[in-house]
Amino acid sequence: MEYKRVMTIAGSDSGGGAGIQADIKTISACGCYATSAITAITVQNTLGVQGIHPVPTAILSEQIKAILEDIGTDAIKIGMLHNKQVIEAVAEILQEFALKNVVLDPVMVATSGDKLLEDEAIESLQKTLIPLVRVITPNIPEAEILLGRGIALQEEFPQIAQELAEKYNTSVLLKAGHLHADDLTDVLYDTENGTTTLLKSQRVETQNTHGTGCTLSSALASYLALGRPLSVAASFAKDYLIGAITKGQDYHIGAGHGPVHHFHRFWK
Repeated sequence: MEYKRVMTIAGSDSGGGAGIQADIKTISACGCYATSAITAITVQNTLGVQGIHPVPTAILSEQIKAILEDIGTDAIKIGMLHNKQVIEAVAEILQEFALKNVVLDPVMVATSGDKLLEDEAIESLQKTLIPLVRVITPNIPEAEILLGRGIALQEEFPQIAQELAEKYNTSVLLKAGHLHADDLTDVLYDTENGTTTLLKSQRVETQNTHGTGCTLSSALASYLALGRPLSVAASFAKDYLIGAITKGQDYHIGAGHGPVHHFHRFWK
């Protein structure tokens, strides 16, 4: 018997709601075996990020290669990379190992509003890494940075997702969570076959939204590892996230943005 393997390359969240911790929980809950390479250690809780300590780039590269050379992987989720050197190191490994099933969550800002990506790294992310991955999962602030202009209306999403896909030569799952409407529609533009998929949901009123982006991208990578087509994987990942938000909405942990319920399918 063999596990379907998903490697997460991301930062550690000491509060357990986002980053590596959320990724491992999500990958496990979605039926895959999680491995990890830590890019940075963050000092954070539900109130926000108090500090970031990057892992040396050489150590990060060694973590990734140790996993790939022994365990291997069926998919990769990439989260917080923090600086240009780390982005270039990860891109080099993706090319060296010819890794294709890669999901990139272009993390730039935390749910709390704290900045997680250095300014000089954004250009490197755009030019060096994004063209190497299968799909990116930006939220609205991240999409605005990548697109170079503002996004105001839900109706724009299909066009914007396609514009981003064509600009960066990758599929795009554009997330609508930052909009204020009750009805939200994430949009997947699949550049592999030129199709658009609408992923509709109702807003859940809750403070427990920390790590939603990490959770969605990890679930997407997991379902790709399990062999689902991109549009199906995106739909399954969205369903998993909505369940995690809904089942976790009434829990109280910390004084700020709490986590979603990653194991909602297994216990209440």
